[in-house]
Order: sequence, then structure tokens, then C-alpha cells
Amino acid sequence: MRILIATDAWSPQVNGVVRTLNALIAELRAMGHEVHVITPEGRPSWPMPLYREISLTSMSVTQALDEISGVRPDAIHIATEGPIGWTVRRACLKAGLQFTTGFHTRFAEYAAARLPLPGVLGLGWRVLRHFHAPSHAVMVPTKSIGAELDRRGFDKVKIWTRGVDRSLFRDYPRDHLDLPRPIVLYAGRLAVEKGIDDFMKLKVKGSKVLVGDGPERERLQKIGKDAHFLGFRHGEDYARTLAAADVMVFPSLTDTFGLVMLEAMACGTPVAAYHAPSPMDVVEHGVTGCLAQRLEDAVEQALTLNRDGVRQGSMKFSWKACADMFASWLVPCGEIPPPRGKASTAYEGLSLSR
Repeated sequence: MRILIATDAWSPQVNGVVRTLNALIAELRAMGHEVHVITPEGRPSWPMPLYREISLTSMSVTQALDEISGVRPDAIHIATEGPIGWTVRRACLKAGLQFTTGFHTRFAEYAAARLPLPGVLGLGWRVLRHFHAPSHAVMVPTKSIGAELDRRGFDKVKIWTRGVDRSLFRDYPRDHLDLPRPIVLYAGRLAVEKGIDDFMKLKVKGSKVLVGDGPERERLQKIGKDAHFLGFRHGEDYARTLAAADVMVFPSLTDTFGLVMLEAMACGTPVAAYHAPSPMDVVEHGVTGCLAQRLEDAVEQALTLNRDGVRQGSMKFSWKACADMFASWLVPCGEIPPPRGKASTAYEGLSLSR
């Protein structure tokens, strides 16, 4: 099958959406599918208001139609609700093409956290519902998020889980961080919507470590002078850092999945999180981590878990299962319109690597 994926989230961004799409595309190609992507790469862009680390990309409906015509996909998936996602959505509707969409991020909550004004949350959810309304399958990563979208009036919601690279995230010697134990680690964006202040308020006897970066880093460094800010870590360095921790804390109440939880669990590091949507779908309480109403309680309990049991409990997640599920929800897009001009223009800015 020839699959076209449109996404605003792409390298050099560092987040769970980008890691998910990269792993998904690799698995789909290994299964024999031909995958093409429309990304921000090589296009005009500008910083996102209130979050300059994320870029917004300019693209016209005409460009989108030309690129779709050049690829002539069997199925189209729109992964994000950014400018590229909206433009490809409009192009598909204009050409009468069917498509599926992905729900990766609670943009309504993120907007409300950054702009705490009356009505922002409700408006955000109305915009998201409008975006996904024409989709023939709204793919969500967990059952709890799917149930929430059902309650909010979304149609055709389908569960599409996540995986973990076990060749990278595995058992390592636990000497990568030379710090007093227990090492309590946070991994992710340093952003207000991640519940990062709850992590900073934790009272720990050992060391508090933060892996990642974001708009809140400068403020957090001022209030957490005893914490260790490591910035972004990548590849084996990142995996060894996760494995060196005694517990990985996931304080977010707004994430739709939390890929870092799976990555930590695969390294044998238990997760401490709130008893909330997403952690309750990913973490097996008392086996791969602990969930509680108070984050302090979750951390205390997680520190008692057996690391071999944590690793074994994470085995039910794989990128192969993720790719199989994704492919099963795709729909035939229909008859593709012919390119308007020269064939070469259809491929401008389009990644065609296989």
C-alpha cells in the first residue's frame, strides 16, 4: 500500500509525536508499505506564539494537491492539527478524498494553560472537534483518551497504541549517573502543561534529575537549585540515563500517552504517576509502576518494585503491533486528481525516501 502521512511534527523537534511517527514509518516500510511524508522540512516557517521552540509552517492548498497528485497514495493520514494538517485536510475535502487523522496532543488544555482566559478550553475543543469531523478514523493512543473524545462528541474514534525500541531501551549497567540515590528523574519538555511544578515540589532524599528542555527551564532552575538539569539526551545516552534512574516521574495530567513511560519501563525503571488518563492505560499498577492521587505516594511505592518485573511488564507494547493497528484503520482515499503542471513540481519539499 502507498501511504501518505502529513505532519507538522518532524525533526529537529524532539517529542513523542516525532518519535512515534519515525518508528511507525520504519515499521510500515519493513512490512512492505511505501510511505511518503509531507513535513515542514524545506518550507517557510515561523515560531509558534507562546512556544518558540515549535515552528509553524506555511503551505497552500494548491501545493498540497500537487504533492498528493505526485505521490498518488492509496491512503492519506493527517497526523497533526497544525498548519500542514489543516492545509492537507482542506485539500482532501476539495478533491473529495477520504483520510484518517491522529489525535496526539491535548491542544485545548495546552492553550488554556498558556492563555488562562474564560472560554479558551471550550473553544479549543470545538476547534479540534471540527478538525477531526471529516476523518474516517480518529486514531487515539489509549482507551481513556478514546472515551474522553467519545464524550466530547468525536466520531469514528479508534485505538492506536504505541511501542518501544527494545534494542535501544533495555537493561544497562546503572552507573550512567554518578549521583546520590534514589535518583528521581523527569524526562520530557520543560513546559507548564507537563505538570512540571509538581515534580519540582517533590521532597526526595537522593537526587532530582530533569532530562529535556523547554520554555520553563530558566524559571525552574531558579526554584530548583538542587536539581540536575541535563538538557536533551539522545540515543543510547538517553536510554542509559533512563536506566540509571531509580524511578521515572510522569507528572502530566494532559498527555495523551507519554512515550517516555514506555521507554523507562523497558529499561527496568518503574514509573510514578497520577492515577489519570494515559498513565492508567500505560502503567500496570504495582508491576511497571505506581499510580496515586498524591505524586509523593506514587514515588514511594514505585521505589519498592522489582526492575525485572518492570521490564517484563512492558513487553506487551511493540512498534510492530502499533504499525499493524495503524494500517488496519487506514481507508482508501479515492481517485487522485492529476497534477496541474510538470511532474517535478509535485515533489517539491516532499520526502520520498523509502
